[in-house]
Amino acid sequence: MTAPAGIALTGLAKTYQGRGQVVEALRDVTLTCAPGSFTALIGPSGCGKSTVLRVALGLEPLNAGRVLIGGQPPEQARAVGVTGVAFQDAALLPWRTVERNIALPLEALGRDVSPHRARIRELIALVGLKGYETALPGELSGGMRQRVAIARALVTEPQVLFLDEPFGALDQILRRQMNIELQRIWAETGATALLVTHGIDEAVFLADRVVVMQARPGRITAEIAIPFPRPRAPALFTDPAFHQMEDRIAEALHGA
Repeated sequence: MTAPAGIALTGLAKTYQGRGQVVEALRDVTLTCAPGSFTALIGPSGCGKSTVLRVALGLEPLNAGRVLIGGQPPEQARAVGVTGVAFQDAALLPWRTVERNIALPLEALGRDVSPHRARIRELIALVGLKGYETALPGELSGGMRQRVAIARALVTEPQVLFLDEPFGALDQILRRQMNIELQRIWAETGATALLVTHGIDEAVFLADRVVVMQARPGRITAEIAIPFPRPRAPALFTDPAFHQMEDRIAEALHGA
């Protein structure tokens, strides 16, 4: 994999119009993610977290501001496979096998899949699905489908990985297991990661820094560095220092 690229969001402003009203989704959102870092974006529903990701991916236009991914506009970065994304809905094609679902971004970029077969097999092993190469999505559990979605996001060897609530639909036990797996996968790929989540524990366990957003309008109100060394073991979830960090973020979200 090539060296990771950074993310630079500067003065983002975004409004929506509907039912005779103008909704200010984002106001002056400025955020820099260093190459190879892991940032978690957390906030209440409707505060614009997912909008930040869609704008950063070049999927939605801005009213004002600038996005650069490794110094490139997001549309250009996406077109050459610099960015990868996994959403809450795995959105696998039900008639495609695990291998062929993972290959989909390569096909979308117009690349020949054949030279990437070994890479696809490596990704299947990386996400813990060796032996399921020819399985269809209907034969997989929810957690396994999300693993396929993460492998699909990594198949172009992206320098930047966007994660929009990838485990939001999973139960707490499976979600925690997937947090541990995601940390391992991210560490092995070295990509710059930006995660949108509602889970304070998930944000603290995974991120180098937690960025807190508030709504009306969507804006950043706090940035909190996470001090725990890596790799982070499951025992961290029960550490008093971990719970103190959760409380600090909860206070930033909801007040004392």
